[in-house]
Amino acid sequence: MSALAWLIIPGVAGVAAGLWALWAQREPRATGDPASLAEHRRFMAAMERTTAGAAPGERPGR
Repeated sequence: MSALAWLIIPGVAGVAAGLWALWAQREPRATGDPASLAEHRRFMAAMERTTAGAAPGERPGR
């Protein structure tokens, strides 16, 4: 009977690992956060404005 108990432990671990693998490979949900997306767009626009006129290796404003 104790041998059966020792075989149950890896079996339960295998089932748990299989369930975790199924859960881990699911499709990611869209966040749908328009405020975050708008903030990111403003950030990208600001970065393009500050670096567009600078020569390579030169910092803007110097």
